Amino acid sequence: MDIHIHAIHFETTEKLEKFIEKKVSKLGKFNEEIRKIEVSLKVVKPETAMNKEAALKVMLPGTELFAQEVCDTFEEAIDKTVDSLVRQATKHKEKAKNR
Repeated sequence: MDIHIHAIHFETTEKLEKFIEKKVSKLGKFNEEIRKIEVSLKVVKPETAMNKEAALKVMLPGTELFAQEVCDTFEEAIDKTVDSLVRQATKHKEKAKNR
């Protein structure tokens, strides 16, 4: 499983990258077919609260799963998007099993 982290208009810290890799790698437990995960981080309107946006795109054979959140911190946004993708990956796996 490849994990690509894209920070738009800022530099990520090593600590943030390790956190993202740790959280995102957990998705592999819920669906073994995951080939690639793209993480996009962006600061929207830097002068306001709730300005950290995280978007995750998960590539599976024949489909893509996507989740996006805006929160106070990137860590919180990553947690919420991973939770959403866990549900999506589990649902996708169940549908594929029933076919």
